[in-house]
Amino acid sequence: VASIVASHFAPEWVLSIKETGQVWLVDYSDPNSPGIKMIEAERFLHDGGWDSTKRYFLVAANARNKIAVIDAKEKKLVALIDTGGIKPHPGRGANWVDPEFGPVWASGHIGDSVVSVIGTDPVNHPDSAWKVVRKINALSSGNLFIKTHPDSKWVWL
Repeated sequence: VASIVASHFAPEWVLSIKETGQVWLVDYSDPNSPGIKMIEAERFLHDGGWDSTKRYFLVAANARNKIAVIDAKEKKLVALIDTGGIKPHPGRGANWVDPEFGPVWASGHIGDSVVSVIGTDPVNHPDSAWKVVRKINALSSGNLFIKTHPDSKWVWL
């Protein structure tokens, strides 16, 4: 298991199973008989986190330079996004509202200085949803984690 988060829609853990390329939704409501829904995503999954609505789980397939997007409400894969960088590594990622593209989520990369900013609003910004809307060159040669806060104007790598 490369990452584990709790669903905000059901009594489920959302697990990225690294080598298999699957995201598992594990229903823990009955500890004697947990149910598992396996969603094919992309191999070599790693870190991931929620979009700002807590509906979509975005997880890095870092050996494939992609981000998989899982809809936790509908329980399915909605997108595989080529990040345009080498080995995405978001930690939990960072969310903010872009003035042009609306709500976004971002990941840095281990292998280069690119920060990929992905649109996350399929309702009000459908043309930019699940696409890299900005690629920002950071001042480093790569990073492991990215964070921001609603009360901050800064994104930290």
